Amino acid sequence: MRRTRFYSLHQRLGAKIVPFAGFEMPIHYPRGILHEHTVVRTAVGVFDVSHMGEFEIRGPQALEFVQYITVNDASKLVPGKAQYSVMCNEHGGIIDDLLVYRLATDRFMLVVNAACEEKDWQWIQQHAQRFDVQLENISEAINLLAVQGPRAIEALQPLTPVDLSAIAYYSFVEGELASVPMVLSRTGYTGELGFELYFRGDEQTAEHVWTSLMEAGRPYGIEPVGLGARDTLRLEKGYCLYGNDIDETTTPLEAGLGWITKLQKGEFIGRDALLEQKQRGVERKLVGFVVEAERFIPRGGYTIAYNGTAVGRVTSGSISPSLGVPIGLGYVPTAFAEVGTPLEIIAGTRSSPARVVALPFYPPQ
Repeated sequence: MRRTRFYSLHQRLGAKIVPFAGFEMPIHYPRGILHEHTVVRTAVGVFDVSHMGEFEIRGPQALEFVQYITVNDASKLVPGKAQYSVMCNEHGGIIDDLLVYRLATDRFMLVVNAACEEKDWQWIQQHAQRFDVQLENISEAINLLAVQGPRAIEALQPLTPVDLSAIAYYSFVEGELASVPMVLSRTGYTGELGFELYFRGDEQTAEHVWTSLMEAGRPYGIEPVGLGARDTLRLEKGYCLYGNDIDETTTPLEAGLGWITKLQKGEFIGRDALLEQKQRGVERKLVGFVVEAERFIPRGGYTIAYNGTAVGRVTSGSISPSLGVPIGLGYVPTAFAEVGTPLEIIAGTRSSPARVVALPFYPPQ
């Protein structure tokens, strides 16, 4: 099992540490997931997400290569901008979802899921041969902290000369924070105001940044947050989790990611299959649903039924800490995907009525 450079710090803070994507990661700290979830929605929380993978792509054809391996239109990016995208296989199945950063005209950074790092690295190497690019896997060198919550700017601003309020959503600046050079990115996976901080350095540097954040953020209620609350926060916003809601058996059109799938931008891997699917009509869709029995928690793998007939399966589910009701995501035939459609969630001999609702579950902030 691998460890991030914050591992010793998590231990000292009393985190519950479990295996996750090949790393030993904190799921929660002593006050628990519900408390940490509320901290991010009302104040500011810090996540160690250094397990994520980062690849640099450089060279005269860096843009052409990124265009070929991702579905979004990277030509719309200027240096200092980022976008959400996915990589697909030839059949339109999702290899991974990722962030694309344009660091310079001929230099990009891809940020991929930890569980997919090795697979993704092999995939981009395999397809880079026809392009004039150089690839570098910088995952081991990068520390990554996500600082998320409505008071994130207040907590971070004393530590950096960069005007954080001037950084637009899905934009970033290369600057310093706590005297450490880093990329300060206005992105996140919680639906709250926040930043992701990418920086190099050893364990001492990592702990210096963490400690500086905690000291500067103390007046604003800053606390460490584990991956458990990260999951409930993203689910409330209807964000997909790779391996649960999307994988190589699902396409971006089925997963509600048509908005990032730019079929008219030109050639990319999976385009032909996705064009065919769009022309034929998407046969199933990922929907959000609310369970109408208070104590019935939908879990991944549970059956989704309509009028007593199984029509799909739950991919993610939990009690929503912010809303106090059970919520979930799952795939159903397109005919049953309209908001208001009555469904049934079945777990063995237990079942509960549910209904399709519009995403996100938790309203935009």
